[in-house]
This record gives sequence, structure tokens and C-alpha cells, in this order.
Amino acid sequence: MEEAIKHQHRIGDKIRLTLRVSYFASVFSFIFGLICLFVLDINEVVPYVFLGFGVLSVINNLLYVSHKNLTLTYNILSILGLGSATAITMFTGGINSPFIFVLAIVVFAGYATTRNYGKIYLYLSILIISMIFVQGISDFSLTRNVVPAENQNIFSFLSVLFSVYLLGGVLGKNLLKAHHNLYKTKMEIEERIHEKDTLLKEVHHRVKNNLQTVSSLLSLQSRGIKDEKVKNLIKSSQNRVISMAMVHEMLYMRDDLSKINYKSYVEELSEYLVKSVKGADSNVKVNINIPQIELGIDTAIPLGLLINEALTNALKYGIKGNTQGEIHIELKKIADKDYILNIGDNGVGFSEDVNFKNTRSLGLKLIHNLARQLKGSIIRDFSKKGTNYIVNFKEIGQSDFHQSVA
Repeated sequence: MEEAIKHQHRIGDKIRLTLRVSYFASVFSFIFGLICLFVLDINEVVPYVFLGFGVLSVINNLLYVSHKNLTLTYNILSILGLGSATAITMFTGGINSPFIFVLAIVVFAGYATTRNYGKIYLYLSILIISMIFVQGISDFSLTRNVVPAENQNIFSFLSVLFSVYLLGGVLGKNLLKAHHNLYKTKMEIEERIHEKDTLLKEVHHRVKNNLQTVSSLLSLQSRGIKDEKVKNLIKSSQNRVISMAMVHEMLYMRDDLSKINYKSYVEELSEYLVKSVKGADSNVKVNINIPQIELGIDTAIPLGLLINEALTNALKYGIKGNTQGEIHIELKKIADKDYILNIGDNGVGFSEDVNFKNTRSLGLKLIHNLARQLKGSIIRDFSKKGTNYIVNFKEIGQSDFHQSVA
């Protein structure tokens, strides 16, 4: 959205700059042409080129109203300017004509529009000036100085005034104004981005607080329940809520609101789950091997829930009681958006015949559904002791996330 706003402002500034330069150049061309004709007694070529440029430039501006093609309008204006300045230069002294500096103004205007156009008109101007020079030193000249000798100083004076005013008073002034507008727009956009980031931080903070409130309510509800099976189900739901709350908490704490450092998240989640299920003094060791991988919220939450289920199952059913055990979590990036997760324990494991299709275990079903939500696949690794999974998945965007949820 911000980029679109910037682009619109840049286009608007270019339109205003091009049309203003064109109108000013037309007016001064008319005036200069009339001065040449009636004051400086120049009756050949020069005044008519000035008047012709003025007329064609106005027509070019009027045509823009219908076709709205700024590039076409600008290039027609530049070609008219190059052609007119070349013709006037050749008939007012050639390489010694003060009007030759108008060619440089066309180049400057080209760079003010885009660097590519500036380069094109720079090379064209260099070629034209070189041709004027060669034509001036050759024995056979196609043109002559049509300015009367007694009026050449006045013509030079007016040419310099014309060039300076066009460069400083028109181009420079409008460029400065355009720069000021761009700077003002940039500051406004940065302020909006800051406001958006602040709002997003607040949203993540409130979501985290709300999820923690849900977790607290589940904890309070479980205290009045004596059935251990039901109590464990509520505790599992509480852990799932906490795993999601941690993602929002980490996003709230970071400057980059789009991604979280996943190693820190898994370390915090695994520490919480071990204490929650086994208590503070447990004999379970968690080995985490995750490089500096950052994941967006649409991938972090379902992957976090998957890890939560696998760890919970390992702590509850794989590593029995207070026995010693190890859990390993390894996450690797294998392509641009492709990852592989190895997670498991060295506990007692369960039968190879049991799978998410023929079991009533909600945790096992969730693990497979979450892998599918991550556009991935999950298989059990029977080469190791205990229960171990190999999960191949992709980092998903917001649209993928909503499609997979639906």
C-alpha cells in the first residue's frame, strides 16, 4: 500500500513538472520569438523556430489531456526542445552561440524525469554539439549567423537570461518543490508505518493476553475436576493455548513483527512443557538443534502446535514417570521455503500398527493434520528407539494458511 502511494506521488510530481516546464517554455518562446522579430530585427529562421516551438508545445500539453501518456508527452517536448535549440544554435553563431546551453537544459530535464531518459538526451546532445562544431570548422557551412551584428550582444544577453531562468526559475524551482513533496510524503508514510507497527504490536500483545486468560480459565476449571482423564484433556488444551500465546508474545517483543526466531521459541516452549508435565525437577533432557531460522506467524503457530503435541505425547507416554529420557528436536532448511523437522524421544514408543487413522488419540490426529496444514508430510522413523517423526513442510503465507484452515 505504501509503495503504491509513493508511486502515485512520484507520477503526480512528474506530471506537474513536465507540464509546468512545457508551459513556461512555451510562453518564453513566444516572447523571445516576438522580440527577435520586432526588436532585434531577426527575420530568418530563429523567430519562427521560437514561435513554432511555443505552438507545438501547447498542442502537446493539450493532447496529454486526452491520451494521459506522460512518457509520450515528455519525449515529444524533449525532442521539440532539442530540435528547436539545435536549429537556433546553428543560425545564431554555431558553436559560439550562447543558445547552445539550452541543449544542456534538455539533458538536465531528462535526468530529472528518469536516469534512462537523461542518458539518452545526454548522448544525443553530445552528438549534436559535435556535429555543430564540425560543421562550423568545415569549409562548407550549411548555415550562417542571421542575428544582425549590432544586436548580437543583446541576443546573447537574452539567451543567457532565458537559459538561467529556465534552469533555475522553472526547472530548479519545480524540482525543489517536487523534492519537498516527496520528502513530506516519505515522512507521512514512515509515520503511518510506525503507527501500523505500534498497532500490530498492540494486537499481538492483546492476543497474547487473551490467550493467557483462556489458559488461566482452563486451569481454574481443571481444579474442580476430580476425573484425571478429563483433567489431562483440559491441561493439554491449556498447553496448546500457551504454545500459541508464546508466538504472539515473541512477535510483540521483536522489532520485526512478521517473523520470530524459531530456536528461541522452541527452547521456551519445550522448557515450559517439561515443567508443566514432569515438574521442575525432571530427568528429561531436551536436545535442540535449530539454526538461526525465522518463520512467519502462519507457519510458526501450526508448527508450534505440532511440536507441542509431539513433546506432550513424549513426556506423557514415551518417557514414563520420573525415568530418565531424551527428546531431540532438529529443524533444517533444505530449500527456499522447504524445511525438515526431526522430532522424537527415546522412550517406550508404541506399536507400528497404530496410526492417526485407527487411533482415538487426539494428539496423534492433530500432529498429522497440522503437518497437512503446513503443506507437508509426516512419517515415523522406526530406525530409532522410541517415537520419532520426520516432518517435511513448507513455509506458508497468509493466503495458504487460510486455505489450509478452510
